[in-house]
Amino acid sequence: MITTESIIFFIILIISIIVHELAHGYTALFLGDHTAENKGRLTLNPIAHADLFGTIILPLIFLLSGSSFFFGFAKPVPYNPENLKNKKWGETIVAIAGPISNIILALFFLLLLFLFTHTGFGNELVLKVLNLSILINILLAVFNLLPIPPLDGSKVLFDLIKNYKVKYYKPVLNFFHKYQLLIFIAFLFVLISTNFLGKIVYPIYQFLINLI
Repeated sequence: MITTESIIFFIILIISIIVHELAHGYTALFLGDHTAENKGRLTLNPIAHADLFGTIILPLIFLLSGSSFFFGFAKPVPYNPENLKNKKWGETIVAIAGPISNIILALFFLLLLFLFTHTGFGNELVLKVLNLSILINILLAVFNLLPIPPLDGSKVLFDLIKNYKVKYYKPVLNFFHKYQLLIFIAFLFVLISTNFLGKIVYPIYQFLINLI
C-alpha cells in the first residue's frame, strides 16, 4: 500500500540525490573539468540524473511494498580526473563534495525544523517533511562515505592508497575495479540483513533532533 509518507520520502530522496550529484559536478567544474557541463548534467532536471535501477526500479519496489523507508541512487556525474587542477587530491575533493552537500542539507532542514517548532508556524505535515529530509540526508551522507566501490568513500580510500603508495596498491585497486558490482551487491545484502546503516544513521538523527 502506497502511503502519503512513502510518497513524500520518495520525492525528498530524489531531490537530495540530485543535489548530491550536482555537488560532484560543480566541484569538478571548479577544479577545471567541464565533462559534466558538456554532457548536460549540471541541471536540476531529474531525468538527466535518472538511473534505471537506482532511481526508478529500486525506489518503486520499496514504494509499492508500502514501506515508509526506502533507498535509491542516481547515475554518477561524469568527470575526467586528468582535467582536475589538483592532480593529487582532486578525486578526493570531488568525491567528498556529495556527502558534504547532504550534511549541509540535513543541517539546513534541522534549522528550519527548529524555527518551525519554536514558532509554532509549521503544521504536522511540514514537520514530518522536515524530519524526513534530515533523516534522508544523513542516510545519504553516511551511505556514500562507506569505503565500498563505487561509493564516494571508496574513491577517497583509493586516492589515499594511491597517493601514499601502499604496498600492493595496484593489485588491490584492480581487484576492486574488476569485481565492484559483485562486491557492491554483497555489501547491500549485508546492509539490509544486519541493519548496519540504521545503527549509524538513527543515533546521529536522534542526536540532532535532541538539539532542538
